[in-house]
Amino acid sequence: LFLKRNNKYSLGHKMPLFKEKMKGLEIRFRTNKSLFTGRTMAFTLSEIIVVLILTSIVVGLAFSVLALVQKQMGAIQANFEKSREVNQLETALYIDFHKYPNVQFLSGEDTLRLTTEMDSISYTFVENKVVRIKDTFNIAIEKKWFFFDGRQTNDGRVDAIKLETSKEMLNQTLFVFKQNGAVQFMDIE
Repeated sequence: LFLKRNNKYSLGHKMPLFKEKMKGLEIRFRTNKSLFTGRTMAFTLSEIIVVLILTSIVVGLAFSVLALVQKQMGAIQANFEKSREVNQLETALYIDFHKYPNVQFLSGEDTLRLTTEMDSISYTFVENKVVRIKDTFNIAIEKKWFFFDGRQTNDGRVDAIKLETSKEMLNQTLFVFKQNGAVQFMDIE
């Protein structure tokens, strides 16, 4: 909104003056033409091109940063999945070690067998997997140690197991043990 006073244009920020001298005032609304030159106000082609180039650079940087963040999130999620898989195996071993009193490792079959008088379960170590009935843990086991009564054993009764995963599984170590009851020591041959 512009006010014309004595052939000069000014903004209407001097309201008291506006109210006092209403005579001779002409109110004009600003249009897309310059008030002084009569030319249409617009951006030049070079200004628009500069803005477009700067915008494309900023958008390109934003997308590259987004791609990096997505890549990092994918790596974090993959590590989480590997850790979750190892934790599930450790939890299953812990529950079964405490549920089944008789635990044996059969080195010929590469199987850990857990038994009671009524039931049995086994863990078979196959290449990059550990198979437990219908469960398959996609974990590559690098090394296995079996213990009974504090001594390492390669076959027979077991009361503790230590597993070391491969480098792909972040070299995690699992150690599961159980307390032996008197029955375990009475049956030793």
